[in-house]
Amino acid sequence: MAEDDETGAAAEAELKKGFETLEVVQPDPSVPVHYIYLNRPAQRNALTPAFFTDLPRALALLDRLPSARAIVLAARGPHFCAGIDLSTLAATSSPRSADRAAASELLRRRILALQAAISAVERCRKPVVAAIQGACIGGGLDLVAACDIRCCDEGAFFAVKEVDLALAADLGSLQRLPSIVGYGNAADMALTGRGVPAAEAKAMGLVTRVFPSRAAMEEGVATLARGLAEKSTVAMMGTKAVMLRSRDLTVDQGLEYVATWNSAMLMSRDLEEAVRAQLEKRKPNFSRL
Repeated sequence: MAEDDETGAAAEAELKKGFETLEVVQPDPSVPVHYIYLNRPAQRNALTPAFFTDLPRALALLDRLPSARAIVLAARGPHFCAGIDLSTLAATSSPRSADRAAASELLRRRILALQAAISAVERCRKPVVAAIQGACIGGGLDLVAACDIRCCDEGAFFAVKEVDLALAADLGSLQRLPSIVGYGNAADMALTGRGVPAAEAKAMGLVTRVFPSRAAMEEGVATLARGLAEKSTVAMMGTKAVMLRSRDLTVDQGLEYVATWNSAMLMSRDLEEAVRAQLEKRKPNFSRL
């Protein structure tokens, strides 16, 4: 426990140093839920190179923080995210080298680094809930596709816009969306670049909850995240890990994987505490991770 406290204190100290493109807050110190806000509202939260450093750093720190049992990914301003900043896109796509092969390899490594920053969302052990308002375009859609649960208000809309910039989306939408909304819906979005309104996004499964206003969404997401934070972190971590791994496996392979996982994790203090709490008709007191 002392080691956990030291790890948490170190993570809190790092979080206090702040971020260039993000704001990380815990609105209520008594509730183990942290918010990561995209914090460039004047630029519609367009993603800059600093974002791709800030995001994995913030997630790694929250992953280590015992007081963060659930994470909400939200955004300041009227829009969630307008995609990658065009100056960033231009700089990324134009590596300087006289050797074409060397330039191509440099570009490939840059793209892989950007992909890793987005993938850090789903690799975080804690559940991540997206709260989306306004535009969620391009890189913003890549970002929310990596979240575990997606919620929006009625004014939100979604678009895979890379096709209109003469390129294929390369930060995860083309890989994650088919398993979320089905191949046909993903192809429709990716090939047309059209905006998908909130109601349609709900119908295709891109979001699971649509709220009538931003205020209602913020309240609803807060309640959702609080509920997640009350559950066993061991169970949440295992459920997320098994679902992500099973996404790319056959049913039989996924069953074998979860059997192996639970053979190591089932005999936990949290399981004993959950059973005891049920018998004693009280809320469980789960371990901190």
